[in-house]
Amino acid sequence: MQTLHHEFIPAQDPKSRRLWIMLHGLGDSIEGYRWLPEAMQLPWMNYLLVNAPDEYYGGYSWFDFAGDIVPGIERSRKLLFELLDARRAEGFPTEQTIFGGFSQGCLMSYEVGFALPHRSLALLASAGTSLNRKKLVEELSPVAFQQRFLVTTAPKTRSFASPRCGNNHILKSAGLHIDFHEFLKAHAIAGEEELT
Repeated sequence: MQTLHHEFIPAQDPKSRRLWIMLHGLGDSIEGYRWLPEAMQLPWMNYLLVNAPDEYYGGYSWFDFAGDIVPGIERSRKLLFELLDARRAEGFPTEQTIFGGFSQGCLMSYEVGFALPHRSLALLASAGTSLNRKKLVEELSPVAFQQRFLVTTAPKTRSFASPRCGNNHILKSAGLHIDFHEFLKAHAIAGEEELT
């Protein structure tokens, strides 16, 4: 059975059940996010850094761009649901879990966040888009209307929830709670400004 390789970084407070799961972008890995705990300065936060399932030029990918990407997305979404189930069994409730992703990991955070059967603490999506926006909205989990989404992007990015993109209207009309922030940045996390 396939599982996702991940690394757990414990909080300074051993009793804390709060967890931040971070998904990397195409060609990256958990190595690209080791800086996150120190940068966030949240002594009560546990972190789970996750590698995507497919090898990709020295890093990893959540799905293959070469052919039909839908099976890869669906497989990765299933693996991420299983990862969340396992964390719940270890005493980390989804209600205290932040689930976030960057770029290709951002797409996966949409895929998981809109379909997640359990309410999370927050869902973060940075510098990415989605595959089939209308299908995602049509298949929303009832819990999606209780979720809090934070979406960040750059001005020239065709983000899922960008005010320059018609998809923002689709999401708002669906009744989703999305807090959108645009940053003058390249295809990257915009340092301290975006993190705070």
